[in-house]
Amino acid sequence: MKVLTKLVAGAATVVVAVAGTTLPAEALTISQNKAAQARLNKLGCNSGPVDGKVGQMTKAATIRFQAANKMTQNGSLAGTTYSRLLAASAKRCDVRAVPASGGGKRIVISQSQNYLWLIDAAGKVVRQGGMIDNPAYLRPGTYTTGSKCGRPARVKRNTDGGSLYLNNFVRFAPCGIGFHQIPTYKSSGAQIHADWLLGTNLKASHGCIRVQKAMSDTIWAFTTSTTKVVVVR
Repeated sequence: MKVLTKLVAGAATVVVAVAGTTLPAEALTISQNKAAQARLNKLGCNSGPVDGKVGQMTKAATIRFQAANKMTQNGSLAGTTYSRLLAASAKRCDVRAVPASGGGKRIVISQSQNYLWLIDAAGKVVRQGGMIDNPAYLRPGTYTTGSKCGRPARVKRNTDGGSLYLNNFVRFAPCGIGFHQIPTYKSSGAQIHADWLLGTNLKASHGCIRVQKAMSDTIWAFTTSTTKVVVVR
């Protein structure tokens, strides 16, 4: 919304605004936060409970929405994000168009969207979803799954050499970069972070592509033979 004036009475600030314009962060009410959370959930962005409280889960959902709609990914509902979110033209978080990446069976990674697609030989999207990566370690380009630097191509229960398991590890870039489930602690089996952080820039890996367990199972089955991996910015 466009703020026309602010009337200040003690510590309270009353915002007078015109409907249909950009909504500033300070003008968001609990009702508007709830509307945003409900809309994020409807669009498959996974905002969690509709409680009007903008916590980390809502911030992560907002980043996924901003990524899917090619907006600046800051996790804030301020600026144009709120109006774009409520618009009929808003794009879903969980179903996205595949970036230009050639043809054939392949896995496509979009670093700017924190997202990946598994595409079969007929061009059908088998599965898609959010990920955690680290662009500082992986350059855009075309890779293939397989052994690198004398290391095995696939390890069902890989380790980080310390306290973590990297389950369903599928290598595709030299020397140690691959896909795997979000790391789990050897001591408890718990993941080091929640699934709802996938598809955001709120975490960074050490170079590998972290995905949810179900996605890692699908990638493991999808890559029984050498598979092309296309990384785009």
